[in-house]
Amino acid sequence: MFKPFKLLSFIALLSFCSCSSVYVPNVPNTPMLSSQGELSGGAHISLRGNANFNGAYAVSNHIGVLLGGEYMNSERRRKDFNTKMVEIGGGYFTTFGPDQNRILEIYAGVGTGKTDRSFRNYDSGELISSEVQVTDFSKTFVQVNYSSKKNKNFHLFGNNYPLNYGTALRVSHLSMDNFFINGVVTPKEDNIYLEPIFFTRMRLSDAVQLQYTTSSNIGLKNRKYMTAGNSIFSVGAVINVGGLKKKK
Repeated sequence: MFKPFKLLSFIALLSFCSCSSVYVPNVPNTPMLSSQGELSGGAHISLRGNANFNGAYAVSNHIGVLLGGEYMNSERRRKDFNTKMVEIGGGYFTTFGPDQNRILEIYAGVGTGKTDRSFRNYDSGELISSEVQVTDFSKTFVQVNYSSKKNKNFHLFGNNYPLNYGTALRVSHLSMDNFFINGVVTPKEDNIYLEPIFFTRMRLSDAVQLQYTTSSNIGLKNRKYMTAGNSIFSVGAVINVGGLKKKK
């Protein structure tokens, strides 16, 4: 006989499933390109174990191409979460200001990804219910980046480390290509996300910088599975080779 406690636990499990999203945003590509031939590459990781890579190349003095992706695999007793995504894009960048140390970048791109989630509920150590969600999704995005290479320093252990600051606004549209729950075809969902991003870079050398990124994630549509709420808090390293050099 199915105990009332088990029924309540099962309902709680479904409620938990519905309030978390199958979409985990990747760290946006903010390469701070400044001139033709510049190459940017970065790797970032969040406290949740979401690993990201970004790359960009300036094919001319104002046109850049992007490549990025993410991978996350979290396995716990009650919940497994695996997601992966890759995206490409391109757009326009320019420098301005008295010392050409401010950068405006406008990019657009597409991506594809997959998420697998498993939820399990236990009673007295026994598994009483489980749910497996699998979805493939497509992504399009438009992004505007503004950053500054102003001469501000962070003092640490008697050394000065120049700091760069930046912000970006990404608008992403995610659409499920298919969606299965326990192997059963389930109605697909989509959503439009507003993602304001802020980042700070500490320059260790002419090419290498440490970066801290934070963002929020706002969904414009009311969805059950492809909802909002997953934000970005990550640390990483960025390498820029080439580009305009800072004036002494």
